[in-house]
Amino acid sequence: MDGNPLLGVLFHWIGGLSSASFYVPYKRIKGWSWEIFWLTGGVFSWLVMPWLFASLQTHDLFGVIGAVPKETLFWCWFWGAGWGFGGLTFGLTMRYLGLSLGMAVALGLTTVIGTLGPPIFRGTLPALAATSSGQITLLGIVVAVIGILVVARAGQAKERETSGDAATVGVAEFNLKRGLAIALFSGVMSSCFAFGLDAGQPIRTLTLAAGTDPLWQGLPVLCIVLLGGLSTNLVWCAILILRNRSAGEFIGRTAPGATTATPPLGANYLLAALGGTLWYFQFFFYTMGESQMGRFGFSSWTLHMASIILFSTLWGFALREWATASARTRNLVRLGIAILIASTVIIGVGNALAT
Repeated sequence: MDGNPLLGVLFHWIGGLSSASFYVPYKRIKGWSWEIFWLTGGVFSWLVMPWLFASLQTHDLFGVIGAVPKETLFWCWFWGAGWGFGGLTFGLTMRYLGLSLGMAVALGLTTVIGTLGPPIFRGTLPALAATSSGQITLLGIVVAVIGILVVARAGQAKERETSGDAATVGVAEFNLKRGLAIALFSGVMSSCFAFGLDAGQPIRTLTLAAGTDPLWQGLPVLCIVLLGGLSTNLVWCAILILRNRSAGEFIGRTAPGATTATPPLGANYLLAALGGTLWYFQFFFYTMGESQMGRFGFSSWTLHMASIILFSTLWGFALREWATASARTRNLVRLGIAILIASTVIIGVGNALAT
């Protein structure tokens, strides 16, 4: 199946919007510690939604998973667990840097490593780069990285221009040094997800043989990769819950230092479920987009990351993170947004030529 790369770009944009939006409901949760809402939302992200949608949209899900070689299952889980280290610190990145700067730094590293790593590992990159369509696709990847750097540069300029309370508009716990260190770690480890998806090719083959529509072939892979992410996050959140003695918050106890006397449990669970579901939808649409990208499916990772940064930056404007920045800095971030949009168009054209 050659697919439709331009439709694939649209799917990646929708996935990027979902990813950029998932933390917004979390910011409205009251009276819960970080580990409580992160784990609650994560149950929907990594367990409930992947298996629910894969069960609905693919054929004989459990039969397919049972037929997958154990080695494939292990590597999908392994890379998912590695990604988990990046994923659990990703929320901290936004916590200390805000949506705009935090995502730019972390996802910049993830984009380069996650996009080029799998084809380099498989030895297919030179052959892809030898074609005109491959060169256009690689150009789009370079343009995306430039766009990420421009957005990050704008974020740095914003922080230099602000001081005191103004520096933390929209970011309650802003800490530049700590946030950058966490963002670097998160960016490197988050690229493991791309390797997990790449390792899941045998699962795609089996689900297609079982009669699954090619559009949904990536959903069973997500089930296994996200189990790895669940493993890492579950262990870390359990450690934090024991250390902070925060388990009582699940049933109504207020977190230390919370501004609300009694946490609104119903609203908190709904917001956590919404945030977790939005997070999952990024990869739900990712797999749809990847199925349409033809020979250059590896470029899906760049499209995904560029879309996330694009929409997270727009969320940053909506949450007034850029309210105190100068006109020059705001124009710089607008330039970054334009470059990111251009990169997705270039990659889409390169993939279309390949088909």
